Amino acid sequence: MEDKNVEERIYDVIVIGGGPAGYTAALYAVRSGLSVLVLEKLSPGGQMTNTDQIDNYPGFPEGIGGFELGERMQKGALRFGAENQFAEVKSVELSGPVKAVRTRKKEFKARAVILATGAYPRKTGIEGEERLAGRGIAYCAACDGMFYKDKTVAVYGGGNTAVEDALLLSRICAKVYLIHRRDALRAAKVYQDALFGSSVELIWNSRVTGFLADKRLTGVVLTDTGTGEKRELSLDGLFVSIGRIPDTKLFEGQVSMDEAGYLIADESTCTNVPGVFAAGDARTKKLRQVITAAADGAMAAWSAEQYLAGEA
Repeated sequence: MEDKNVEERIYDVIVIGGGPAGYTAALYAVRSGLSVLVLEKLSPGGQMTNTDQIDNYPGFPEGIGGFELGERMQKGALRFGAENQFAEVKSVELSGPVKAVRTRKKEFKARAVILATGAYPRKTGIEGEERLAGRGIAYCAACDGMFYKDKTVAVYGGGNTAVEDALLLSRICAKVYLIHRRDALRAAKVYQDALFGSSVELIWNSRVTGFLADKRLTGVVLTDTGTGEKRELSLDGLFVSIGRIPDTKLFEGQVSMDEAGYLIADESTCTNVPGVFAAGDARTKKLRQVITAAADGAMAAWSAEQYLAGEA
């Protein structure tokens, strides 16, 4: 008897994730003559939709909204025949020549799977953060730094990314602080050397414990980690750089990951599982931007095509 919860059709490729990596992969794969299904749990664009204005994606000299760019990427893939369903993937079985991808309502099958589930910024958890996101609180200096040109900002964090963000902002902003909860940075020495030779002012042994705001962020409350003393710091913007969380829990025990949970794959996007490819912010890489995610998507589609043709 036919199980209505199982799609009988076996796709060439299932793409999990509808961000720039996912839709670019779908576009390239379907244009190569492959049958493609994209599964996205929220809306076209993934994390990109949280960015009001994207100014560093080529071809849009006036910039473009993250949501609009996501929709355009989706339409491009659908135009050539990719299928799209909005459904949250609950489990996967990635071993063997035919892989299974299960949502709440249905099971889909494919010969190759591209994992493009992305990563999301680690939040502070402080009251008001969600309301002020995009209104003075940001998570990507490369994406949003120019909105704070000639203004006063702070970066919250102490790792490589936080220091890189502070250095980038120091070339754009009038004043940059780096707030760190300890008395030493976790960043590599090469980053620290550059930081200590810059105009960035370090605020040691301090945690951000509150936000000052009217309609936008106007400052933060800092708490000394040693004495507990509180003080206020006036700011136009705060860049939270306390880590990112890859959305990869679904694949634990099946696909190799690094200590942080990123899918281990090089520029070929091939994982340790034959027929499974990792693209975009979910994979191990140096730079996580819309354009690098899109590049991953193109490579993942090519690698999948080679795999399906028996050439990989």
